Amino acid sequence: MGTSFVIIFMLMTVLVVAEMKADEVEGVRSFSRLDFPLPPHFVFGSSTSSYQVEGAAFEDGRKPSIWDTYAHSGYTNGANGDIACDEYHKYKEDVHLMVETGLEAYRFSISWSRLIPNGTGAVNPKGLQYYNNLINELINHGIEPHVTLFHYDTPQILEDEYGGWLSKKTVKAFVAYANICFREFGDRVLHWTTFNEPNVFAHYGYDLGLFQPSRCSSPFGTNCVGGNSSTEPYIVAHNILLAHAATARLYFKKYKAEQHGLIGLDVYAYWYVPYTNAPEDVIATQRAFDFFIGWFLNPLVHGDYPDVMKKNAETRIPTFTKLESRLVKGSFDFLGLNHYSTIQVEDMSINLQMDVRDFTEDMALPYNPSGLRELLEYMKNYGNPPIYIYENGQSTIRNETLHDVPRLRYIQGYIGSLLDALRSGSNARGYFIWSFLDVFELLDGFESGYGLYYVDLDDKNLKRYPKLSAQWYSNFLKGRSHQVIEISPNISYLSQSQFSQ
Repeated sequence: MGTSFVIIFMLMTVLVVAEMKADEVEGVRSFSRLDFPLPPHFVFGSSTSSYQVEGAAFEDGRKPSIWDTYAHSGYTNGANGDIACDEYHKYKEDVHLMVETGLEAYRFSISWSRLIPNGTGAVNPKGLQYYNNLINELINHGIEPHVTLFHYDTPQILEDEYGGWLSKKTVKAFVAYANICFREFGDRVLHWTTFNEPNVFAHYGYDLGLFQPSRCSSPFGTNCVGGNSSTEPYIVAHNILLAHAATARLYFKKYKAEQHGLIGLDVYAYWYVPYTNAPEDVIATQRAFDFFIGWFLNPLVHGDYPDVMKKNAETRIPTFTKLESRLVKGSFDFLGLNHYSTIQVEDMSINLQMDVRDFTEDMALPYNPSGLRELLEYMKNYGNPPIYIYENGQSTIRNETLHDVPRLRYIQGYIGSLLDALRSGSNARGYFIWSFLDVFELLDGFESGYGLYYVDLDDKNLKRYPKLSAQWYSNFLKGRSHQVIEISPNISYLSQSQFSQ
């Protein structure tokens, strides 16, 4: 994802106090790759997603997803992912950069509407060929593919025909799509994630209307294309949990014994801290965890939603049948976490007095922007499951500078925090930087960038340039550097030859 959620929460008119700088959180650390477990026990990589990096939106049989529709409706500063970073054509070049960087794994997503353009039915041979080529290229160069099946990109045809994730028909269609992916790629892919950030997708796509498919209702959202903020986020989340469980059970039953892969689900996770030590804020902080993380992790671990969610949302949140509860509970081998920042929580229980509420009012708190180690410690409450940090990174304005010392220090600080967590008994298995390239971002298109590599959009070949953060990460991965690099502020670009030295 890689979006600045501080901006989003300001749009939500909630209290934002202060974002903590990463270098202030962790300070300068001294460590190396050798301080961490080696593959396969722990991997370092980087992430992207299909719509944000592939381009070729209208080529070789691909049909639109809801992300195409969203971007072409003017929500992302007039930009879109029609071309993006053109990894569809440049995947060999990008894998070469991954090898040069020293990545041990690459997390990417499959475009459902590229592989199965109508959402159901016939497989697109060109789409199938592309993902086979990408996976083979990665494996041939010793890079482990981590595949996400859904990253905010429901085929538009299913949105039009079924209402997308509001319908259980999409659950059935997703399981059929996943089955094709397991069948075609599972002999080489050992790490499958069903859904990326379904908690964010449901909340921002169906409550606030800020993400695709832009569904919401007044007064909770603006620029809505229809919807009901009070009920639809809960319905969508419920259907996604059922789709995940059915997909995982399919994999366990049909493929796991032969392919020996792992399957999980990935949630967006802040670390929450109370705004004050007042009991109300402490309770509100736990409520934040229950609503934003427990919404998905509680059913996966315990078979039902957190009690506070059922109490506050009442009949607006669906109920699991006994069979559904058994299917959802334990339907994962690992969990993914996307983590960027820490939020301070202040109690807003007064919101519960409103007659008409949405997910945000049910949660009854505002937000404020650090805490990977604390978050991983908190995950022990869910049995300390295997965890992959699938997204962590820092955004900067795309001003063509490669001198991204703040991002370099951010990455080092969070890797140091991760090392502390591992030494404290965390079951983390991997860390992935968002993002490998400056991709098309969800909120602001190409105005900001999280990439280790800058992509020159004015160059017809979309040339990639390594930033300082890429150099530091490469040196770290190769065991050549374990401290923050001191760089002259006069340096603004690094050439490829400089990077390679």
